[in-house]
Amino acid sequence: MKKEIHPDYHMITVAMTDGTSFQTRSTFGEEGATLTLDIDPTTHPAWTKGSQTLVDRAGRVSRFNKKFDGFIS
Repeated sequence: MKKEIHPDYHMITVAMTDGTSFQTRSTFGEEGATLTLDIDPTTHPAWTKGSQTLVDRAGRVSRFNKKFDGFIS
């Protein structure tokens, strides 16, 4: 196996939308970094059977809807 070609694999914290968090190994960021999720299994419609709505973080959904309003009738 070649040396020095693989990314650093270290422990990070993943923060879910409901406030819970867990530790896992990842190549994201640096050792001890926190990955904050906008969508996770507790809020994504694919896992909640459509009963949850997506949280509009920083107006992204609103800006998208405004930009494409009336594009498809």
